[in-house]
Amino acid sequence: MSKFSLLEKFEKVKEYWDPKIVAEFNDQQMRIARLKGEFVWHSHDEEDEVFMVLEGDLKIELRDQVISMSAGEVFVVPRGVEHRPVAANEVKVLLIEPASTVNTGSMTSELTRSDLEKI
Repeated sequence: MSKFSLLEKFEKVKEYWDPKIVAEFNDQQMRIARLKGEFVWHSHDEEDEVFMVLEGDLKIELRDQVISMSAGEVFVVPRGVEHRPVAANEVKVLLIEPASTVNTGSMTSELTRSDLEKI
């Protein structure tokens, strides 16, 4: 058992939209990522997805609304809800989701990351 610093972990994250695992518990993972630009529209049929903005401003586009988030804010995307994260400038996020969650859900794109690195 040991503690860790998310700020120090972020120093190891260089690419956008490439989540890294920082902790695992009860079949869940804490993942951090740098985001910038538009992600792909996707949904997770079996998993809820928790977004916590640590730095910057993030929009979670849903088909019927846009959720605007700033540092310190949290939003849970319920399973099955199609969404697209959008970041005009760099954003640092913490994601909490089941270990089985693929970042692009059931669709595949050049942004799909199925084998995440633990840092």
